[in-house]
Amino acid sequence: MTKFHHTADIHLGKTYRTSAGTNLRYEDFFHTLTSIAIDAISSQARFVLISGDLFHTGQILPKTFAKTIEILQPLKDAGIPCIAVEGNHDWIHRRDSISWMEALSQMGYIKLLRPTRTENGGYRFDPFDEETGSGGRIEIDGINIYGLGYIGAQAGAHVPRICEAVTTNNNILLFHVGIWTYSPVEIGNIKPEEALPLAECFDYVALGHGHKAYTVSTPDGRPYAFNPGSPERVNFGEEGYDKGYWAVKVEDGKYTPEFRTTAPRPMQSVTVSVDGADTAEHAMETLKTELADKLQNAGEKPLIQLKVTGRVQFHPFELGRERVRRLLDEVADPLHCEIKNHLSLITGSGIGEKEHRSLADIERDVLRELIGMNSEWKGKEDELVSVALTIRDHVLKGDVEGEELLGFLSNYHEDTKDTKKPTEENNPFKAVIN
Repeated sequence: MTKFHHTADIHLGKTYRTSAGTNLRYEDFFHTLTSIAIDAISSQARFVLISGDLFHTGQILPKTFAKTIEILQPLKDAGIPCIAVEGNHDWIHRRDSISWMEALSQMGYIKLLRPTRTENGGYRFDPFDEETGSGGRIEIDGINIYGLGYIGAQAGAHVPRICEAVTTNNNILLFHVGIWTYSPVEIGNIKPEEALPLAECFDYVALGHGHKAYTVSTPDGRPYAFNPGSPERVNFGEEGYDKGYWAVKVEDGKYTPEFRTTAPRPMQSVTVSVDGADTAEHAMETLKTELADKLQNAGEKPLIQLKVTGRVQFHPFELGRERVRRLLDEVADPLHCEIKNHLSLITGSGIGEKEHRSLADIERDVLRELIGMNSEWKGKEDELVSVALTIRDHVLKGDVEGEELLGFLSNYHEDTKDTKKPTEENNPFKAVIN
């Protein structure tokens, strides 16, 4: 009998730069991986599979790399190899540079699998070379492990080529991809019918990408693909997901997965309506009462997302984020909170008429006016407002590094064929970034 652990979407290095709890949140993801490594050693697992997104970004801090090695060292000492593939978060923009995943593989802490592309567009899974730390497949205890990683939105069209390249029996495939109807993410998925041929070539397809655990079966009910989800809660919206990893036993060619749960940080998303409030003070009183009720079981140092809604008779800006943040600190003492002001302002626009303007509408109008003040961006205000707000949201969530932000702007420039590439001096997003 062979035992192995299957995890994915660890997101080491994730934190919140705008939060006082940034250090604790940074450590959460390392604690989760540590618990999986400890269980693998105590369970005498033969190997550990990591189906992509070991890191939160391709450009990580040196201390993140050092802490990763610290966690992987006991597995290496115990002779338990970590076989991994790259997820979309692990990639770096400049492929002429060595990635942190490649460095870990060359140092022997993981075995990074990546296939070779043939001249006709097919795949070739060469045996893993221990000296170079590269290859497309590896054999352990008679089990042939193939690795693919993330190949983008057209992954479904590549499945036939993947299957054509398989030359062995008793196979596992590491594939950083989601399956539509199962995966909660919006991009990087393939259709269930596109994935089905994999069931003929692989006994166990180790998925990643979506942060929700699920199992995919053939039409006759045979499970063949397994996604563990992320073992820690990475983004708001995941509070309802079971968090953990798969512990799998293989005996006589039969794969028996067991889902083992982890202990992620508490997370809660709440919505409070202050509809009808005539003053900001009135709205704050309502917020305090509602939050005390809804967050009474939020847990220790939770992650909280608060959405404030309603039509009010005061300007939505009066209910500032810092003011609401102090209230949340008093009620629940969160490690980190995100506040979304969805209030609508009731204003008189004529006899017997009233107009409702949300804070989001006001923000867009102000930003549109700022961008439109530069004649070089005339006619593109709406498009640039959307891009700028997207950047703002990612920065506030702590989801992007400087390198990723630069890549995002460069991709925007290339996709739109803009003749005027943004620079430090000539940047329509400078106001919102600052």
